[in-house]
Amino acid sequence: MNSVLTPSVSPGRRIWLRFRQNRRGYWSLVIFCILFAISLMAELISNDKPLLARYNGQLLVPIVSDYSEKAFGGDFESPADYLDPFIREQLGKPGNWAIYPLNHYRFDTLNYFAQSPNPAPPSRENWLGTDDRGRDVFARLLYGFRISILFGLALTITGVVLGLITGAIQGYFAGRTDLVFQRFMEIWGSMPELYLLIIFSSIFEPSLGLLLILLSLFGWMGLSDYVRADFLRNRNLEYVQAARALGLSNGQIIWRHVLPNSMTPVVTFLPFRMSASILALTSLDFLGLGVPPSTPSLGELLAQGKNNLDAWWIALSTFMVLTVTLLLLTNIGDALRNALDVRRKA
Repeated sequence: MNSVLTPSVSPGRRIWLRFRQNRRGYWSLVIFCILFAISLMAELISNDKPLLARYNGQLLVPIVSDYSEKAFGGDFESPADYLDPFIREQLGKPGNWAIYPLNHYRFDTLNYFAQSPNPAPPSRENWLGTDDRGRDVFARLLYGFRISILFGLALTITGVVLGLITGAIQGYFAGRTDLVFQRFMEIWGSMPELYLLIIFSSIFEPSLGLLLILLSLFGWMGLSDYVRADFLRNRNLEYVQAARALGLSNGQIIWRHVLPNSMTPVVTFLPFRMSASILALTSLDFLGLGVPPSTPSLGELLAQGKNNLDAWWIALSTFMVLTVTLLLLTNIGDALRNALDVRRKA
């Protein structure tokens, strides 16, 4: 009687199958990737310039090139305002046409021809209304969401790199090296992070780069402890001792053997670190310590909603975007944690 051999499944494939079994986490990942991809195309979705136009037989690409008002029959050399009724009329004449984005506003567009005072409630022209300066809320949410995700990714990557390096050194070499690092982390972690941010914000011009550097100085310690614990456990196992007996260097043992077997806390850490990074940026922007005022930001919109309680659409739409984003990341993190649990079977 011939036995049927079941093809073996690789560890990565097994983790992916367990992850897909968690429907909530899987579809959260799909939705999050779709939303992020849409935000990367923000200029094509929400912009105050046409994507393509034809005027007097000439094909124009306003989204790429700047054209003056004279190019459309105006009197001035200033850049054309495509919300101007005169420009709209010129492009609407026979033989002329223009293809506009779905939303006709960029995050910093001021509509000088608006019919309602600002902040204006949601309407056909402004889907989610305008803020107290007349800027389109939908556009600022779209661009602000992209900045939040990119900032969260950058802060997560720097935190993971620093956490892996410090945790690996502490856990692998242990002894006096581990003791010195632990005392340093206790001193460094006791520094008042918020006060440092306030001090540096008063000295330097606020920017995403400055925020990234300051938050990266403190964002690696949590992951470092998890990596250290895994390295302390794995450093005395048989495969590490065999690698030492074969004459491999410490760097080779760490990179090729111990690190791949210590990645579970790192992978599980990623979505939750992303959530913390987005919340940190939002909180600092809400307090006025984050990005410059002209930069689209979820925190700045929340601050506007607090200052304009009658304009309920500002705070409500921003709160919904922030809640959905954090909920998706939490579901992804829970699914990853279950997928990496070796006690579960695919």
